[in-house]
Amino acid sequence: MNIQKSLNKICERQNLDYEESLDIFRALFQGDITPAQSGALLLGLRLKGETGDELAAAVKVALEKARLVNNMQGVRIDTCGTGGDGRNSFNCSTAVAFFLADMGVSVVKHGNRAVSSSCGSADVVEALGLPLLDDPAKVGPELDKINFAFLFAPHFHPGFAGIAPLRQELGIRSIFNLMGPLLNPARPTHQILGVPSEIFMPLMAAVLQKNEVKSAAVVHGAQGFDELTPCGVNKVIFVSEQGLKGQPIDPTEFGFNLCSPEDLACQDKDEALKRQREILSGCGPQAMQDMVALNLGLGIALLNPELDIKECMVQARKKVGSGLKNLQVF
Repeated sequence: MNIQKSLNKICERQNLDYEESLDIFRALFQGDITPAQSGALLLGLRLKGETGDELAAAVKVALEKARLVNNMQGVRIDTCGTGGDGRNSFNCSTAVAFFLADMGVSVVKHGNRAVSSSCGSADVVEALGLPLLDDPAKVGPELDKINFAFLFAPHFHPGFAGIAPLRQELGIRSIFNLMGPLLNPARPTHQILGVPSEIFMPLMAAVLQKNEVKSAAVVHGAQGFDELTPCGVNKVIFVSEQGLKGQPIDPTEFGFNLCSPEDLACQDKDEALKRQREILSGCGPQAMQDMVALNLGLGIALLNPELDIKECMVQARKKVGSGLKNLQVF
């Protein structure tokens, strides 16, 4: 591999092909290129704009270094976003994961502590008394027990430890921020993946398709969220074995009232956890309940393609209104 040749291509706004990208990211993870070259690579890709081949290659290399959960069978779903929307929002994706598990769906939630939200998925899971799994062998038994397994990202991706100082020094959004939701070591068959900007939607959808996910939805929420919101019309790209399909999701078409972004925000971790417990028990602010129901309805639709999405939203509203029945997290 000629790192200078690849960097020159990137500086001239030429895209790397898949094989070139594999070579350069393997060298990055193995420490075979200098910190200066590594920083130039990440900054150059950011300025040029990452492509599907470049992101897919980075994901493949990261998964080669990961502690994968092997021999997984059957349907399993993940609900997560890239973060970075800066909204300090209620942790909706984790509530959706709990409701899906309560409905008998196998949920392999891959996540970390808070970055741009008031409370990250790991913070919620830990506060509710569930384990942050650290061993691939524990995932199957946990799913068998409660239909929910939380894969704490740092335990499953030791290869990122060597890259962390570089990312901290750069202090900017890089391709690594996009990779998180694509690195679930349990390799979900279904996925809701949120992004804070619609420019990332085609990119993430292309990588999900390349990774042969059975059914997924790449979501950019109204008012800049990385989840569906009741704040306006949301944008979605559906990924299936048949291809990609863009579709707006207007909450008012499903009977939801519009709200403001402030209605979905939490000031701090304590408030976020309080709201999480309220929502999971079938109460809490209506706007937050509606947000959870919108995303839960989307998850039900991915898992049940024979159902009309309006019927999925009806099921979701009913489920959120009744709270958890089987999963004990209080």
